[in-house]
Amino acid sequence: MAALAAPAAANVGDADALAAYVRARVAEAGGNPTDVAHRYGAALTASDGNQIVAGRALTQAIAAGDEALALRAAAALDRAGELPVEGRLLRYEAALKARNWSAANAAADSLAKDEVFSFLPPLLRAWTAQASGKGDSFAPLADPRLAPAGAYVAEQRPLLLAAAGRRAEAVEAAKLVAAAADGRAERLRMAVAAVLVRQGGKAEALATLAGGSDVLAAARARVEAGQPLAGADTPAAAGIALLFLAVSRDLNAQEVRAPALTFARLATFAAPQLSGGWTMAAELLAARGETDAAMAALDHVARGDPFEAAAASRRLELLVQAGRKTEALAAARAAAERAPHDVEAWTALADIETQTGAHREAAAALDKAIALAAGGETNRPEWALQVMRGNALLQAGDWPAARAALERANALAPNQPVVMNFLGYTQLERRENMAAATALIERASALQPDDAAITDSLGWAYYIRGELPRAIPLLEKAAQGQPADAAINEHLGDAYYAAGRRFDARYAWRAALVYAEGKAVERLKAKIDLGLTTALAAP
Repeated sequence: MAALAAPAAANVGDADALAAYVRARVAEAGGNPTDVAHRYGAALTASDGNQIVAGRALTQAIAAGDEALALRAAAALDRAGELPVEGRLLRYEAALKARNWSAANAAADSLAKDEVFSFLPPLLRAWTAQASGKGDSFAPLADPRLAPAGAYVAEQRPLLLAAAGRRAEAVEAAKLVAAAADGRAERLRMAVAAVLVRQGGKAEALATLAGGSDVLAAARARVEAGQPLAGADTPAAAGIALLFLAVSRDLNAQEVRAPALTFARLATFAAPQLSGGWTMAAELLAARGETDAAMAALDHVARGDPFEAAAASRRLELLVQAGRKTEALAAARAAAERAPHDVEAWTALADIETQTGAHREAAAALDKAIALAAGGETNRPEWALQVMRGNALLQAGDWPAARAALERANALAPNQPVVMNFLGYTQLERRENMAAATALIERASALQPDDAAITDSLGWAYYIRGELPRAIPLLEKAAQGQPADAAINEHLGDAYYAAGRRFDARYAWRAALVYAEGKAVERLKAKIDLGLTTALAAP
């Protein structure tokens, strides 16, 4: 283990402070974030605000979501004249909450010289103006420093308009963002709708939430029922939280993980009622292997939040990934029993049962989900549930029932390439109804010609039928599209071998072996050594 850096002796005071600091540094190697932050809090107290200790305390407190300790550490760093960006953002949030407008603007302006985050001061000043009622909250949006940050400005404008009571303009601005942005626009639209609902603008809120996604439908249902949407204490808090969340997502997309977690946590400090910061923090904590901390973050997603189902599903996934499958199954079953009319709860249970090998039980859970979906209890289409049920039955070894489920899915959605491909390929594997199966896959390929999985299925269909000149180009195209897919590379190797291209075949099989699992591993090894035989053919 690397040597631990000791705090400056002149500021420590005694050996107890050094010991507390060392314990905190050691805890970083394997302790949970909450415990690490607690230890740094003790070290900060013992060292009388030592700058080195305060710097570590600030980082760990934010990672753990301990706002009180983060503010204490930031104060110590501020006194030393060494306050980093995250400390200045904390100071801004604290000043905004305290309605100390001059301190808020000073904290915002202190970021101006930072090369990376120099676009933040105008946006923060805009919200200070809105919250204080002093000055034009839209004037800072014309600041030239915002030129490279047009996406952030576009996302902030609808909330500023809603906060200003300019409802019609807010709706139109939110629609523009929804048309241009990715899925994060849904959270913006819900935040805008929450402000509009508080102002009595129910019709405008519903217009803002227009759309076909499940989360937007859930939000609309709450508004139509006269129930409140989860909203921050103030529009300014919501705006700041969404701004920090957007920065977090963009940093994460660039694989800059630690600062991404910092901004996600800052979003939760600004508006703990909004679920976006919590779910983003959970993802980043999970990526660090901190499963318990990730699940603790997801626990902050409130009941009735439109993203509640997604958070619950992610929590179950984290349990499975951590090897806690029994706990995941128990949680999924309890959730389904608590909400027996919730399609998503039964679907989540089926998913966990599938992952744990309980395929029959998964099919039974999906039977319940399908019955509810047929009664109009969800936006999830029945054909998608039937595909999931067919897969569960297939894994359970019940091919006749699986085929019936897939045929039902195809009847419900006759133009869905994924259904046609699945139904066709499963018949190819069993060498059943070859002409009809090939026709299904040909239709799927015509609809999605660049889908590697479908292209592979079509090439494999032609291979089985002995049409090698048609098969090989398709299998090569599929392998180029999905070079890490074991099944596609094995199919290509088999086709090469049948065409007499033995060297190319072994090259493709070796590529498949890199990613193969289960029975395919031994089959590929045998083919590489012995060549293709009837017993070693891919299914």
